[in-house]
Amino acid sequence: MLRALPMNIRSLLQVYPRLALTLTLLGLLGGSSASAAAAPLSLHPENPHYFLWRGEPTLLITSAEHYGAVLNLDFDYRKYLDTLAAEGMMLTRTFSGAYVEPEGAFNIARNTLAPLPGRFICPWARSDQPGYANGGNKFDLSRWDEAYFTRLRDFVGYAQQQGIVVEFTFFCPMYEDKQWRLSPMNAINNINGIGAIGRNDVHTLDRNGALLGVQETLTRKLVTELQGFDNVMFEICNEPYFGGVTLEWQHHIADLMVATQRGQPRQHLITQNIANQSAVIEKPHPAVSVFNFHYATPPDAVALNYHLNKVIGDNETGFRGTNNAPYRTEAWDFVLAGGGLYNNLDYSFVAGHEDGTFQYPAAQPGGGNPQFRGEMRILRDFIHGFDFIRMRPDSSVIRKILPAGGTARALVEPGRAMAIYVRNTGDTTLELELPAGSWQGRWIDTQTGKVTAVPPIDGGGVRTLVAPAYETDIALRLQRQ
Repeated sequence: MLRALPMNIRSLLQVYPRLALTLTLLGLLGGSSASAAAAPLSLHPENPHYFLWRGEPTLLITSAEHYGAVLNLDFDYRKYLDTLAAEGMMLTRTFSGAYVEPEGAFNIARNTLAPLPGRFICPWARSDQPGYANGGNKFDLSRWDEAYFTRLRDFVGYAQQQGIVVEFTFFCPMYEDKQWRLSPMNAINNINGIGAIGRNDVHTLDRNGALLGVQETLTRKLVTELQGFDNVMFEICNEPYFGGVTLEWQHHIADLMVATQRGQPRQHLITQNIANQSAVIEKPHPAVSVFNFHYATPPDAVALNYHLNKVIGDNETGFRGTNNAPYRTEAWDFVLAGGGLYNNLDYSFVAGHEDGTFQYPAAQPGGGNPQFRGEMRILRDFIHGFDFIRMRPDSSVIRKILPAGGTARALVEPGRAMAIYVRNTGDTTLELELPAGSWQGRWIDTQTGKVTAVPPIDGGGVRTLVAPAYETDIALRLQRQ
């Protein structure tokens, strides 16, 4: 239960294990029932750009698998969640099974979203008729597969126990015919005579070939099954800007999520995927609390939509090689711009390597590895070391960066604290506008976590700080005493 506790209490218990034993004997740590009774993840009431979870201000940072943890029967999700917890990761994203990928899709090696023949499980039960495109019998869209829901509840429940949030993605567009060919909603794969349509009509209100009723029933079922957990939020659809997914259909699914939760003791957050990189969010649904972007470099998506007073997330990365630097800098830039969620797509998690040690080929469309997850833990600890609920993005405090051509951005609690992130080459000097008072600081190496103290500074104007030697990027923590 240690991971279920607030971060400051966890730190104490890790340093003083006898305290953990004492609290356990006194019954103060609680058990799974106490965790299950907790209020669900929500927007922080004082600053809704961030989360409130288990009584703690929370900014979700992770590097997690490619969304097949539940639907792929060969994937040992408990070992995977143990790894995330041990490495300090806070979030995982998983797909429902309404969408599944063929082997080799997007050039992903050992893709967890592409189960081997006969190893795919989804919400709908198999029929007694053979002929599913990837092995086994066809699906019956009028019956549930109870084994799937047992697996789903165990996955989310174990994540809850480990202190990990699950972003559960209900639907996904059919990018190409080869994905549509494997979907249970395709008429060739079910016995219900439903879904004899083109892939671009699947997620529409008026051209769906009777699939809308199936999707509505599935939405209600999934929301109901996950109602009792405190660690889950509902994403309507992955990348709806592909494959003909309409905004009206997305809003309809959001309305169903709201209606299904009405009157329930827990109201789970609804998330919506907006665009790759950035976009101005138009016609936001009032029930959506988290607006997600993919490949958000530079992090313009945050500034363009900060006025909405909701969490802005970057919940998928990739397509910039397999090295750590592009995704580490994306994470730091996004968080220091005011983002509240970062999820690196980590291809080192596959079936048989649920500890995140798979050595993927150089052609992989992204990265992820134990070293990178260590770098994400440095970011997590850095930002959670501030009272970030009181902070806002404000890079005007940075007057100059030398040598020219580098970038620097800041989160600021006016008059009290600054979190600054620098990307540059060469010996770096910052000129900062510091309010009056005595300031203390330290530089943090974003790759190793090495700390270099800053001599005490008297504020009240522009002050010059020289960074220690670093490679690519470095962070600075400043607090007024």
